[in-house]
Amino acid sequence: MATVSSSPSSSWPNPNPDSTSSDSPFPPHHNETDSLDSFSSMTLNTDEEPNRNSNQIIQTPISPSSPVIPLPCLLHLSFNQDQACFAVGTDRGFRILNCDPFREIFRRDFDRGGGVSVVEMLFRCNILALVGGGPDPQYPPNKVMIWDDHQSRCIGELSFRSDVRSVRLRRDRIIVVLEQKIFVYNFSDLKLMHQIETIANPKGLCAVSQGSGSMVLVCPGLQKGQVRIEHYASKRTKFVMAHDSRIACFALTQDGHLLATASSKGTLVRVFNTVDGTLRQEVRRGADRAEIYSLAFSSNAQWLAVSSDKGTVHVFGLKVNSGSQVKDTPRIASDTTRAPSSPSSSLSLFKGVLPKYFSSEWSVAQFRLIEGTQYIVAFGHEKNTVVILGMDGSFYRCQFDPVNGGEMSQLEYHNCLKPPSVF
Repeated sequence: MATVSSSPSSSWPNPNPDSTSSDSPFPPHHNETDSLDSFSSMTLNTDEEPNRNSNQIIQTPISPSSPVIPLPCLLHLSFNQDQACFAVGTDRGFRILNCDPFREIFRRDFDRGGGVSVVEMLFRCNILALVGGGPDPQYPPNKVMIWDDHQSRCIGELSFRSDVRSVRLRRDRIIVVLEQKIFVYNFSDLKLMHQIETIANPKGLCAVSQGSGSMVLVCPGLQKGQVRIEHYASKRTKFVMAHDSRIACFALTQDGHLLATASSKGTLVRVFNTVDGTLRQEVRRGADRAEIYSLAFSSNAQWLAVSSDKGTVHVFGLKVNSGSQVKDTPRIASDTTRAPSSPSSSLSLFKGVLPKYFSSEWSVAQFRLIEGTQYIVAFGHEKNTVVILGMDGSFYRCQFDPVNGGEMSQLEYHNCLKPPSVF
């Protein structure tokens, strides 16, 4: 059960990235044409006046003469929906940075407390979803705070009985993920649209499509190794037994047609058709166990990137494309799928005799990092580039050779936790 409140004096904003005011730190984003135009002004009732002191911020001056202060502790990293920007949550507040070119767009450091463990952007608009975290959280960890950066304060909140694990945003929906439940809200009036029960989900695993069409939502099912796929346009639910062991990570294409999954074993990554649940491709990260930190499709679903605790980012070539090849038709398939053999090894002729390992598809390109550090990955807007973010504050932009493969070349490196004067 959740409660909703907002500041009595503020109207609900329009999350349109093209309607930012002249003093907004967010640059206009002219590539998005599917912006939500039906956002209505509204005021939700609340039992008490919000504590405005808790939302006061210190906008760190960008000056070479600023005093040297210790680097903050990083609590959260995430890309926005088109991977053009990324959000950083720290024990002092949060900041937003641009990927290419790399630059800090703005930061918000709170005057007391300040820990923010979830920062979810909505493309490049002024609305963000924040959740407090760390040893001294800025907000209760059981609340989702809706932050309007035009006003530099929170203008609404969603409260829950347990801690919030993650938040996902679309222009028409807010998705809040708890340990064993997911709530889907309408963005325009915060009306609860759907509730989903899941198996224990401490990582807050959830993915939603971002195309202008109907929403596809993926979350863990009620069994180990199972994923649940919700098609909201056709009002259909599909369950897929993706792995034998616990689901560790998954990712959707922008249009929601393809789903990549990895288990806690971390050796194989599987790509499914979300409509009928069929397995389209299986690739191998390695032979030994690993914790998969992130999966990411390229915008054309030609490539899949994988990061893990082994310190290597892998890029795989995909044989299936998103879009017209996958139709949302009412086909019925078994919820349990088996991996077809799609070998790329010269030993494929012996696939019936040799272990499956020898007929696996391996990555086309790799980039070596520090083993043990948590990294997330996305594809850059420049062709054949990958952006890698580390929980140590590192930012890498790399390029891979789509024909010859092999080791990626590093194009640039930065530390996003450095003082603003270095940007």
